[in-house]
Amino acid sequence: MNKLIMQGLLALACGLPAAAQQAPAKIKVKTKNAAASATSAAVDWSRTYAATIVPAELRQRLTVVASDAFQGREVGQPGQKLAADYLVKQLTEIGLQGPVTGGDTPYLQHFQLTRGNYAEGGYLKVNDQRFEWLSDFFSYGPMASPFLKETVSKPVFVGFGVEQGTYSDYNGLDVKGRDVVALMGEPQDDRGHKLLKPMGRKPDYWDSGLRKAALAKAHGARSIFLVTFAPTAAFRKEAEQFASTLHDPAFSLPEPGPEIIDTVAENIPPGIGVYLTSQDLGLALAGTTMNGLLDYVRAVGAAGRALPSPFQSPTATVFLPQKEEQLTTENVMGYLEGSDKKDEVLVISAHYDHLGVKHDTIYNGADDDGSGTVAVLQIAQAFAKAKKEGHGPRRSILFVLMTAEEEGLFGSEYYTAHPVLPLASTIADLNIDMVGRTDRKHSPKKHFVCLVGSDKLSSELHTISEAANRDYTKLELDYRFNVPGEPEHIYYRSDHYNFARRKIPVIFYTTGEHVDYHKATDDVEKIEFDKLAERAQLVFHTAWTLANREQRIVVDSNKP
Repeated sequence: MNKLIMQGLLALACGLPAAAQQAPAKIKVKTKNAAASATSAAVDWSRTYAATIVPAELRQRLTVVASDAFQGREVGQPGQKLAADYLVKQLTEIGLQGPVTGGDTPYLQHFQLTRGNYAEGGYLKVNDQRFEWLSDFFSYGPMASPFLKETVSKPVFVGFGVEQGTYSDYNGLDVKGRDVVALMGEPQDDRGHKLLKPMGRKPDYWDSGLRKAALAKAHGARSIFLVTFAPTAAFRKEAEQFASTLHDPAFSLPEPGPEIIDTVAENIPPGIGVYLTSQDLGLALAGTTMNGLLDYVRAVGAAGRALPSPFQSPTATVFLPQKEEQLTTENVMGYLEGSDKKDEVLVISAHYDHLGVKHDTIYNGADDDGSGTVAVLQIAQAFAKAKKEGHGPRRSILFVLMTAEEEGLFGSEYYTAHPVLPLASTIADLNIDMVGRTDRKHSPKKHFVCLVGSDKLSSELHTISEAANRDYTKLELDYRFNVPGEPEHIYYRSDHYNFARRKIPVIFYTTGEHVDYHKATDDVEKIEFDKLAERAQLVFHTAWTLANREQRIVVDSNKP
């Protein structure tokens, strides 16, 4: 989500009034051959092939991927198609197979996206009073509208719209297919203490309207209108600041895969409308006055539990038109078959799309995520060389270059819903997104990488990762994005997350945001190729262990 929107939403939300391998069989061999075998066994093949990942080749490939010829690689646009063609050629030359069946090429997984832009004239009517779109209410960023035609609604007021332990604002309510109205914030007692215990280390867990939206979706709601306590004039001033961003296109999967309800995610839940309202509109939708609302809030606080609403929400009419078009886009993938454990697969991923052209300026995205894209190509080349020389991995490896990450992690969402290899056989995803620069938190002299998610689902994965760095690359491993309650919500913001929420262990490799993040100045000239090579080598060493160890890593954790 755009940072400006997030900051503004948080401001509006805070206004609640105080109230190892098997031993080989023993065979007789000549002394000379035995000595030769011992020498071969002593070779550290991980070190040998990681050394083939070099800055010069990374630079050569990135100079193409992040060139003006690919026009910023925006999803569904000609530049993204040209980039996909280049990546297919690279994977073919490396010697990987295409794993996709039934298409025009086995290296491309095509899928459809819907691209929509809000049109003028959106409104909401309650009791014959008309409230205007982008003045009295607006969405949590660009999203698909559930009100493309004038729609009559009978809203359901659901208190604070929260559910935790025995507390449930949805108790006794059927909101399937309906529009719910919820207050921002959390229930409090008369001293201002929250009634709900903190979720882990997140004392403000339910302050996020996104979690309330995910919960409403879990209950089947079509949309959720979140009532802010900011005065209407202040709300309208905020809406003016968001208006231009909200005119950006919204993307959606017309045929999403099996639903996974997740009230921990920090992204806008797909398939539900999420809107903030002014105080006046919120009260009208709830069917009450400010005094009536405050009486309800005090009653909940005094009771220490959720209470049925005394309000009768009136019928409302909602119209939020959009101009829509269907786009085809592609994940690009190459497959390296393993040996004795080939039925298990390790995924190594990055996204290759970027922001495209804006106001005649090309956003080349050299770091985001050209750096991850070429790192995957170099890692694939190293493994392919190892296999060609007789040292290939025991497990298979699928190299996936995702599309549509920038628009909502849609490439990984589509892949994990329509996998070309079974997810049950997928042991882990190592995802690389922005590893070519130094962020604002580190000295340019530092050789570091930020790791996210390594310990969240598998303690073995974290141990393997740490050992790979200790034995080989010796980078400074930064875990600041891996802590519970991390304010940037990095764990939820790249393609690994769609694997993680399906309980597939992940490691996300990144170096964080820098001054050129999502700017037209994110160019090849600013990439630190020596550091990029080191970081790609760390991924390779970790992948080498995962692909060759005797046992598949276990899933034994579920950290927030």
